[in-house]
Amino acid sequence: MNQDEYISLTDIAKYKNPTDPRFTVYNWLRNKETLRFLCVWEELNNPDFNRIEFDTVTKDAGTNAFMITPSQWIEKLNAIGLTVSAGRYNSGVYAHQDIAFEFASWISAEFKLYIIKELQRLKAVEQKELEWSAKRELAKVNYRIHTDAIKENIVPNLSEKQLAFVYANEADVLNMALFGKTAKEWRTENPDKKGNIRDYATIEQLLVIANMESFNAILIEQGVPQRERLIQLNSMAKSQLRVLENQNTLKLLKE
Repeated sequence: MNQDEYISLTDIAKYKNPTDPRFTVYNWLRNKETLRFLCVWEELNNPDFNRIEFDTVTKDAGTNAFMITPSQWIEKLNAIGLTVSAGRYNSGVYAHQDIAFEFASWISAEFKLYIIKELQRLKAVEQKELEWSAKRELAKVNYRIHTDAIKENIVPNLSEKQLAFVYANEADVLNMALFGKTAKEWRTENPDKKGNIRDYATIEQLLVIANMESFNAILIEQGVPQRERLIQLNSMAKSQLRVLENQNTLKLLKE
């Protein structure tokens, strides 16, 4: 275990008992639920944990007479979640941060509520990141279909540079049809923003542009001129956005 991941329980305990914080730690260790928590943590993180001895040592846990010190816990059970340090400046009981958070939650209801709220916040952030990833992946899959169709219908003997130029033009056909501007125009209008125009699109716009890419690929295969494709794609974008904006099922993608 990385020692940087260990936090002083003694320092945390001073919140409860500034005079003699070690007794707060000892009282916490007397708790049956605390010992169960420590046991589960050791089983997950310590292959050398003495699980058999745990049952023997803690059989009286929860009774008035039961007492176990951090040092006894470490020595008898070969535990690694707690450590005891002796010294002039850093003496005390230390615990892995997982255990330290549990200890802090036991001491302070406010801290426990903070942890709950923070987990909820992180979950919300994670959900938004997953949503963004899903939107981008959907657009990328359809973009492969789109670019393959262009490649198969381009006049041969063009250089790679010319091929890339055609791709860029086709991307801007879609941008113009949906956003009314090219990627370059958007960057000129938004010099302080990172990424590209599609990174700032709504869910509805990304769904529409994914469908537009597939439809544009079909139009390219049929040999439809770019001007006519732009007209059809613009009409498609207006129609689909109107439907999606009024569709209740789309709310599921936003939740």
